[in-house]
Amino acid sequence: MLAGLFKNNVENKTMKSTIKRFKIRGVKSEFTKERIKSASSAANFIRRFYHEDIEVYESFFILLLNQTNDTIGFAKISQGGVSGTVVDIKIVAKYAVDSLASSIILAHNHPSGNLTPSEPDKQITKKIVEGLRLFDIKVFDHIILSPFDNEFISFAEENLLT
Repeated sequence: MLAGLFKNNVENKTMKSTIKRFKIRGVKSEFTKERIKSASSAANFIRRFYHEDIEVYESFFILLLNQTNDTIGFAKISQGGVSGTVVDIKIVAKYAVDSLASSIILAHNHPSGNLTPSEPDKQITKKIVEGLRLFDIKVFDHIILSPFDNEFISFAEENLLT
């Protein structure tokens, strides 16, 4: 079938468009490099990405780390509504691979303040852990932040990373 599709395009010469050249490009941020030593230090660092919208929208970020657990970057993966956001594992993998991260920490917020991980939270974590394993990139943790009183839950501390 693919050969037939290719033959038709070559014969008809209807497909005349250019392709994209992809480059790795990071943009400087206002955050300075910091060594992540615990779930608490990760949660405190990640909380700086959020603003007053932490109480309104669920947003998903990744924190990118080098071999010595120093922060090398972060990326916002998605922003949703009050009760969820869509996380595409391909986008997570793109940032992790493009940055040559040795490990990452996943993070999102629950605007309601309920820190109990949902079944979709657990499932996406498992998919990302398994997917990044192919690239020897470790998922150290998945932090869920509450907008209230600096509360958070750590998948690593709760033995929820698989």
